[in-house]
Amino acid sequence: QVQLVESGGGLVQPGGSLRLSCAASGRIFSINVMGWYRQAPGKQRELVARIISGGSTNYADSVKGRFTISRDNANNSVYLQMNKLKPEDTAVYYCNADLATSLRARDNYWGQGTQVTVSS
Repeated sequence: QVQLVESGGGLVQPGGSLRLSCAASGRIFSINVMGWYRQAPGKQRELVARIISGGSTNYADSVKGRFTISRDNANNSVYLQMNKLKPEDTAVYYCNADLATSLRARDNYWGQGTQVTVSS
């Protein structure tokens, strides 16, 4: 009943920028944490960035200073602005949300993923 839908992936040259968007829909009571993870071929899924409901953020060391996560609580959305992209940023990017569908029901949800390819 809860869906996370990502958009904004694509092919970009090294040094370029992309903005990922993710919108959560369905029966949502509250959202605590929203974030972005990525998984490159042959590697484990890793945290890229996350943002708590109050606005606190965490970033992977590899993206600090290049990526910015933001959130629109009114629209249950999260964004990832990616600048100065590098080939090693190539991966499938997944949106993630820790949310409650009622006062007593809380779970973790994933989007379907969006491909980001950084290549010349």
